[in-house]
Amino acid sequence: MDGGDLYDTDRFLDIKLSCREQMLQKLMDYDLAKGAEYATYIFPFIRDAMLRFRIGEEKWSVSSLTNYKMVRSMAWLYHNTNDAVNEFSKKYNCDLVLAEEYLKVVRGIHNQQPFYVTDENGEETGEDVALDDSWNYTDILWNGIQAEKVQRAFKKLNYREQTLLEKRLAICMTCGRVSSWKDRPTFEELAVMFEGSTASGAERAYRKAVDKLTELLVAEGAIHAVRLKQKSKIKRKKKIAAAIYEYQADCDGEWGEISLDFENGKAEVILLADWDTVKTNKFASRAIAYLLNCENEKLPKEIMVAFE
Repeated sequence: MDGGDLYDTDRFLDIKLSCREQMLQKLMDYDLAKGAEYATYIFPFIRDAMLRFRIGEEKWSVSSLTNYKMVRSMAWLYHNTNDAVNEFSKKYNCDLVLAEEYLKVVRGIHNQQPFYVTDENGEETGEDVALDDSWNYTDILWNGIQAEKVQRAFKKLNYREQTLLEKRLAICMTCGRVSSWKDRPTFEELAVMFEGSTASGAERAYRKAVDKLTELLVAEGAIHAVRLKQKSKIKRKKKIAAAIYEYQADCDGEWGEISLDFENGKAEVILLADWDTVKTNKFASRAIAYLLNCENEKLPKEIMVAFE
């Protein structure tokens, strides 16, 4: 009861939801004919879901879930055996040099934060539940449960698309390092990198790369997206007073239609798009909120809006 947010019910609910998501995803792959009960089949995937959630709470980054498991294993051996390097080498059937490297990682982490919570007397409780409450964009991106989906989607882009996104967004998709936003290259500088391109050409290529990555992330189930196309508009005093937009949910299915009255800040769903929810109109609502908040002179003719 005195553990603060370590035992917060919202945190446990987040873990539970992560496990539930994994159970629903793996249910599609489950084959009863193979003889294993579902509880037996799903167990390792539930364990991995909990570990992925735990990764997101750490102060330090790892390249993969497999690497994270090995680091945790070395950490346990470091605290509970006399010869962690040899024990690790035996467990993973690896050479001593690799085991030494993992020991260096563990020692480095141990210097950043304790692996174990201590009680009022300064004695370790034996429970690895240390948390980091600070917001760190790199950790959120790379240690989040969606990181594997992001990496898979990014790898499907071609070299030019990957380079444009990494440079313009000031992030390395290999190591997760986020650079200073103010130092990111301009579209003029990006154009120089790809000879024969202009600044406007580089910007168009970047926008296309963003849309392509969005579509890939939608296919991975990492995000949702609503695609918008302006069908018609009515102008008064050089401003768009009303417009009708077509919208598509998650880049698939038949398009729906939305009528917008910008003068009075009102909107109406004329036709529901495929996959949109009848009760909440989730995709239409996102589209309406985006368009009503746009500056009138910057209302798009065509755009894709992503959301979680």
